[in-house]
Amino acid sequence: MSAEPHILVIDDEPQIQRAIRTILTERGFKVTTASKGEDGMTFAAANPPDLIILDLGLPDMDGIEVCARLREWTQTPIIILSARDGERDKVAALDRGADDYLTKPFGIEELLARVRVALRHSANRAGTQPNKMIRAGDLTIDLAWHLIKRGETEIKLTGTEYKLLAYLASNHGRVLTHQNILVNIWGPADADHTEYLRVYMRQLRKKLEIDPERPKYILTEPGIGYRFIAD
Repeated sequence: MSAEPHILVIDDEPQIQRAIRTILTERGFKVTTASKGEDGMTFAAANPPDLIILDLGLPDMDGIEVCARLREWTQTPIIILSARDGERDKVAALDRGADDYLTKPFGIEELLARVRVALRHSANRAGTQPNKMIRAGDLTIDLAWHLIKRGETEIKLTGTEYKLLAYLASNHGRVLTHQNILVNIWGPADADHTEYLRVYMRQLRKKLEIDPERPKYILTEPGIGYRFIAD
């Protein structure tokens, strides 16, 4: 990633384009904008960005289709930005490869936080060595040694609990849908068995969270999935 991260904004609302450009350029980002899906994909291929902010409601094609077509050839992080607040649209975009989403209207600090997380995750993914040590508050997750600690105390997990935590933590900051998690942990045959997930999430929270009813590390995205929060 360059010293001046390049962000491509694909959105047909001029005021949104101007607002995002102003917010991001003031923080040292290079910003390219496109008003149509086809133009955005062309720009992404010609001058690959470090991050794509993508609206779902584009004039020439649906943003979910843009996301899916981008995922055919690039792993650049994609943050969905949309006025659609229905769970179905969010889940569809995330299942087609988006990393995160924001609903319009959005707050400046929230946008910047999501951008930082996406860029950090992308840098870890692009590195020659994956990040094997993940910290979240007083939790330490050592993926190399399959070791989980709170402070100096080891936390014992079952094999499935560990696989689930490792997958969440490896994708920290990213929204993972129920189906995405189920397919990756249990396999395609169990893609609709969300009850598995609820049971194991409760177990993980009991072991990892100080207050499982008010989790700090494994957050629920209602109707969509989960997000792991790391330092």
